[in-house]
Amino acid sequence: MSLLSPEWTGLLYLVAAVCFILALRGLSSPKTARRGNLIGAAGALLAVITVFLSARIENIPAILIAIAVGSAIAAPISRRVEMTQMPQLVALFNGVGGGAAALVAMLELGSSESPWTKVAVVFTMLVGAVSFSGSAVTVGKLQGLISSRPLVFPGLALVMGGIVLAALVAGGFVVATGAPLWAVILLVIGLVVGALLVLPVGGADVPIVISLLNAFTGLAVAASGIVIGNLLLVVAGTLVGASGTILTRAMASAMGRGVSGILFGAFKGGSTAGSTTQSDRPVRTSNPEDVAVLLNYAQRVVIVPGYGLAVAQGQHTIAELATTLEARGVEVVFAIHPVAGRMPGHMNVLLAEANVPYESLREMAEVNPEFKNTDVALVVGANDVVNPAAKTSPGSPIYGMPILDVGDARQVVFLKRSMRPGFAGIENELLYDPKTSLLFGDAKDSLTKMLGAVNAL
Repeated sequence: MSLLSPEWTGLLYLVAAVCFILALRGLSSPKTARRGNLIGAAGALLAVITVFLSARIENIPAILIAIAVGSAIAAPISRRVEMTQMPQLVALFNGVGGGAAALVAMLELGSSESPWTKVAVVFTMLVGAVSFSGSAVTVGKLQGLISSRPLVFPGLALVMGGIVLAALVAGGFVVATGAPLWAVILLVIGLVVGALLVLPVGGADVPIVISLLNAFTGLAVAASGIVIGNLLLVVAGTLVGASGTILTRAMASAMGRGVSGILFGAFKGGSTAGSTTQSDRPVRTSNPEDVAVLLNYAQRVVIVPGYGLAVAQGQHTIAELATTLEARGVEVVFAIHPVAGRMPGHMNVLLAEANVPYESLREMAEVNPEFKNTDVALVVGANDVVNPAAKTSPGSPIYGMPILDVGDARQVVFLKRSMRPGFAGIENELLYDPKTSLLFGDAKDSLTKMLGAVNAL
């Protein structure tokens, strides 16, 4: 017997849905992101409690045990995950959500009598399976378990076309017969499609695919809400699907590419990754003391953070360096590229962790005109987002991607571990410019030495 009337259930679901909407609004700005996340979590908790109080659920002890086990596994992992591994965690969340929706739909197949409900089952299973396996591949690419380069083989386009056709046939049999065997076949086909869809994507495009798969998961969850008759799942899934789609389009635009080109470029022989060969061309190098002098006597400094800063966990040191320079009258701002790092907002989150004021962050469109009046551009662990090849090399995989125009600054300093190319595997000609100097080493160690040298001046 349910403890809540349908009226109270509907009201609480409405409150939870409003929480989800407010959460998305809060997540649209770094200033309100923490509050938005908490509101979203509160809405999810309210939704779960409402389900327990309003529905006739069997095997409640088993469900509670599953929730406890899942929480015991997820909470410590989420707390310990490093900033550089956050995209992998997000991809895992996407995949698990899609996989769960697919399994729920498959289990509900036997109780689905309406053909339209069976169509929703087919859609949920196929899209959820694609999201699950595709997300697993993105995790492998970002974690280095799978090559970040596009993985293709002759005839891939034909194979993919045949598998998609097989998915349509299997889905048709599921709707017509409701046979569990065809449902299993459809699920397996969906897993294969997800893997083949993501394997040809490489380099800097992987974060965009994560966002796209997030949208897929949202659509699968919304469809699963239709299958089990839960309006809140429809609302929440639609919100995730819509926001994921908007984010995907925004990221693709920031890369100067179309979503179809990102997904299917390698099918036509294109590539989103270049060579990983390390160059041995001569460059001008500096030591921490030389860079400290440049920074100390500059009037304006623009810092460009990248993935290398996150790997080195140097965000607190660079924040202290910026504060020290500002105390000496130097104007210091941080230039943020939309796709710097391994996911949208990666650098914003990294710098917020070090309490860098939000007012010090400049988006690409705002900061690019200011580089001409910048004395020193300090690039810490970034490469592709400042690479002039995006403007000057039509054959480059990143050609057309908007970049930060650090080359317009009077002096450019790169903090790098080596001459190895960035994630997209493209050599950066700016490294060989006469006004560019390189400081090799771990970013945090180099920044610490630079900070000490600045304080000694």
